[in-house]
Amino acid sequence: MESFTKLTATACPIDQLNLNTDQILPARYLKWTRSQALGTVLFHDLRLDDQRNERDDFPLNKAEWRDAKIIIGERNFGCGSSREAAVYALYDYGIRCLIAPSFGDIFAGNAVQNGLLAATVAENDAAEIADLLKRTPDAPVTVDLEAQTIACGQRTYRFIIDALRRRRLLNGWDDIVLTESYGEHISDFKAQDKIKRPWAVPQDPS
Repeated sequence: MESFTKLTATACPIDQLNLNTDQILPARYLKWTRSQALGTVLFHDLRLDDQRNERDDFPLNKAEWRDAKIIIGERNFGCGSSREAAVYALYDYGIRCLIAPSFGDIFAGNAVQNGLLAATVAENDAAEIADLLKRTPDAPVTVDLEAQTIACGQRTYRFIIDALRRRRLLNGWDDIVLTESYGEHISDFKAQDKIKRPWAVPQDPS
């Protein structure tokens, strides 16, 4: 998994409460494998009309935000079903950070598993960042995971993230590497447990 430390990039505001995982990646694309470029169908039914033409009013279709790596969302971003493929689609499109007042719990967990930062900010801060970007779409946004700050325009905002998720993203750790990081503690526990419960240690049948 790629580590995440600091990112300066274009950020796209998407003004929609309760943006759910079916809107991020419609269910019919769950049959696709990761190698089939899920990023090409990100927000498919929001981005395209019935004739598969781009909707002019969808933010990621606008030239200034088409290559955004950061999305500024609203409350409850990623709610709905637990499909991890919604995170795949965001990441494969090129999104590396999501900023919103709150996230669906399972979605936020899936995000960190795939190296995608879900940064939680105060609702008025998210609205202020989004308003600035609508006025000046080319304004760069810098997200610093070490400092847990977001810089946009002349302002710097704080964001929160679970401490363990932050550690995993900073180090690029998946579940296996995270477990291995506790190797010394695991070895100590096994040694002590062998003394306390010798009867529980499997015996060599030979």
